Amino acid sequence: MRLALFNKGRLGLIDGDDLVDVTEQLAGPGNPGPAGALQQYIEATARDDAGHLDLTGRPRVPLTEADLEAPLPRPGKIIGAPVNYLDHKAEMEYTTSIADLGVFLKANSSVIGPDQDILLPYTDKRTDQEGELGVVIGRTASHVSADDALDHVFGYTCVLDITVRSGEDRSTRKSFDTFTPIGPWIVTADEVPDPDSLDLRCDVGGVTRQETNTADLIFGVRELIAYTSSVMTLHPGDVIATGTPAGVGPLGHGDRVVLEIERVGRLEVGVDGSRAVPYEQRPGRRAR
Repeated sequence: MRLALFNKGRLGLIDGDDLVDVTEQLAGPGNPGPAGALQQYIEATARDDAGHLDLTGRPRVPLTEADLEAPLPRPGKIIGAPVNYLDHKAEMEYTTSIADLGVFLKANSSVIGPDQDILLPYTDKRTDQEGELGVVIGRTASHVSADDALDHVFGYTCVLDITVRSGEDRSTRKSFDTFTPIGPWIVTADEVPDPDSLDLRCDVGGVTRQETNTADLIFGVRELIAYTSSVMTLHPGDVIATGTPAGVGPLGHGDRVVLEIERVGRLEVGVDGSRAVPYEQRPGRRAR
């Protein structure tokens, strides 16, 4: 099942070429708040209930006419997995990998959805795309084993982990507003039998930059959940960005970034550099 937010926070189930409005059926009455109706559903019920929906008579909107939004506009946590592909380790000439670095956090205010724009902050610092499989937690997880890890997954989505190549800590360089495009929907876990066997491709400006299979992850999805849950408790709706393969590169004003993941979906966003400023003009700079 594919679940999306659309048209100002409505919760939709993709059925063929349509979005079926299931807001009241899944999220219930009342305002779900800034976290959104899909977050409300994830918190309220297990994914096993998903197959019992009656779509008869529910309002439908053609996908081509729907205004898709980030499926989780304000997740509780966004967790990143640095250097989790060997080919990316080689291209960046890193001497360490996730096994040495652990995980990091991104600000949840950095989330945007399909067809929105990544805003480049600086005119003279490279900002790169990083295409990644996103794992959405469905059940609270603390110190879970790799064998049990997938039992705690609600579903999967596409994530772009945008990164400024400057000297600050990872969480700063990756947390600018608009630096975490997510979407276009969440595919429930029952539709992805093995998350460690998915083809991934990321194009920028019509040129393929990244192409891999998640089988090449250093920490696969199961191991990554087990490791992360040994550090911090994972809650329903938390998102883990599983890491990026080789092929990261600079983004420019007017670029279109397209991330496609087998069984998951296709996420496309734009790039806007019209408000970028020189790095030396950033607030808080101190003379050395």
